Amino acid sequence: MSASGGTALGTARGTALGTVLGIETSCDETAAAVVRGGTEIRSSVLSSQVDLHATYGGVVPELAGRAHLEVLTPLVADALTRAGIDQLPLGLDAVAATVGPGLVGSLLVGVSEAKALALAWDVPFVGVNHLEGHLFAALLEHRDVGFPLVVLLVSGGHSLLVSMEGPGRYRKLGATVDDAAGEAFDKVARFLGLGYPGGPAIERAAASGDPEAFRFPRPLLDEGLELSFSGLKTAVVRAVRARPEASDEDVAASFQAAVIEVLVAKVVRAVESVGAAGLCLAGGVAANGALRAAASGAARELGVPVYLPGRAMCTDNAAMIAAAGWWQLEHVGPSSLGVACDPGLSLPFVA
Repeated sequence: MSASGGTALGTARGTALGTVLGIETSCDETAAAVVRGGTEIRSSVLSSQVDLHATYGGVVPELAGRAHLEVLTPLVADALTRAGIDQLPLGLDAVAATVGPGLVGSLLVGVSEAKALALAWDVPFVGVNHLEGHLFAALLEHRDVGFPLVVLLVSGGHSLLVSMEGPGRYRKLGATVDDAAGEAFDKVARFLGLGYPGGPAIERAAASGDPEAFRFPRPLLDEGLELSFSGLKTAVVRAVRARPEASDEDVAASFQAAVIEVLVAKVVRAVESVGAAGLCLAGGVAANGALRAAASGAARELGVPVYLPGRAMCTDNAAMIAAAGWWQLEHVGPSSLGVACDPGLSLPFVA
């Protein structure tokens, strides 16, 4: 099951150039994509629910599930058309969908459709771990990645440091002990009234702020590879209440600087501890320009390459699900149509 060597996906057995339809509905983005051979994106389409949830300042699970139901079928048809697949099931070798983690109602919509399509077209179904999909995102755009690779996976629901020793082989190095980085961004943005989603809102405000206006704490900065952001969020609230005249821009810039300093320090420590051949960012927070710049600078100082997925590949998308599904089909095999959604699914770490 493990893979090693100098290339990202290696040489698969069987239908090495197989074409996979990927479906992603784990949270509030409905996405479909067609990927060939695990790396060639033939189409990738997405329907965002940002406007739907903005009024509530966060994702409302019931609304998310209904929205997926409304748009998924035409979105899949659009992805197939854009990929030039019009004589189904010819030209399609499998259907992959996110089975977890995520919102159970949202997951069920995508998985149910994927299973139905696989059954109707008589092709394999592959259930994909959403987090593993994020690990494959960079491999879609960087095909000569060396291993082991330290991956910082930071999103609204997860903050993980992973040693990727090859596709399908992951070792946990560290994780958040409380709030995820993206969750902290959302909560601070909501407190400041900057809007939703919080990550882009904080980044926009920080662009014109002073990152040294406040010296917020750097939780666990010098302590191992674990992460913590709950206390930082609380410190922001207390500082703003003590200095209500402070500008939102200065608060946002100072908060963002604290988060990035911690994340980059942990990445550097992780790369050094495992002797990594490179480092990679993944997840929605990886789209943050300041984090990308800081990680790139740290990689240069370490003398290792940095792999940054395009911003469209950082946020939830179906191309990464199709890529991970292709690898799983080739190296592990298809999933049973009886596989269930798992909202709390974790990465399959090795010892």
